[in-house]
Amino acid sequence: MLATLTIETILAAYTFWRYKLTDLTRLVMAMLLMLATFQLAEYHVCTGPGPGAIPWSRLGFVAITTLPVIGLHIMHLLADKPTRKLVYFAYGVMAGFIGFFLVAPTAFTGHQCTGNYVIFQFSPKITGTYSIYYYGWLLTSLVLGFRWANELKLKEKTAFDRLHAVQGLILGYLVFLVPTALANTFRPQTRAGIPSVMCGFAVLMALILTFYVTPRVAEAKELTKHAK
Repeated sequence: MLATLTIETILAAYTFWRYKLTDLTRLVMAMLLMLATFQLAEYHVCTGPGPGAIPWSRLGFVAITTLPVIGLHIMHLLADKPTRKLVYFAYGVMAGFIGFFLVAPTAFTGHQCTGNYVIFQFSPKITGTYSIYYYGWLLTSLVLGFRWANELKLKEKTAFDRLHAVQGLILGYLVFLVPTALANTFRPQTRAGIPSVMCGFAVLMALILTFYVTPRVAEAKELTKHAK
């Protein structure tokens, strides 16, 4: 947890240092910091005093609740699509879940720390709805990504970098979704800790986002200085 937290925090700092601040780079940094925040929450859930686990669980789920929607927004920017009603709607749904995790007294009923992941136990009533929210927006981003990648292939070379950026983000999604699915298939007991397992693999997405996706569409600060 601490190693992953450190990597993701360093990647966010690197992005801030390396690139001009734009809507895209702010969202990339936000995603990296939210991933790091979840790792920090997991660490304190497993190492802190018992009563303190609930507040950290709330913080952790607030962090990961933002991730699918931030990813959807990033996909729009990479494909050079205007921010549509879909993105605003996604942020609205996200805000509803964040509010629930922050204030609902029955949101979490306990937790269990295993050797490799944390099982967050919360109200069964919210499990199905939250799964639809989480996987729904992830799949929406993937479907749109494949669609827009095909559109970018038909454009001139000016869209070459955007095409690779969109393909990179698609790859970023797959490198944590596919291993999680395999883990759940061959070790069914990991299904209880899906958020923790997914965020563990998501460090691979963080690396792809920082070193493959962002450089293709973000303007480096030193290039900006030279231009001036």
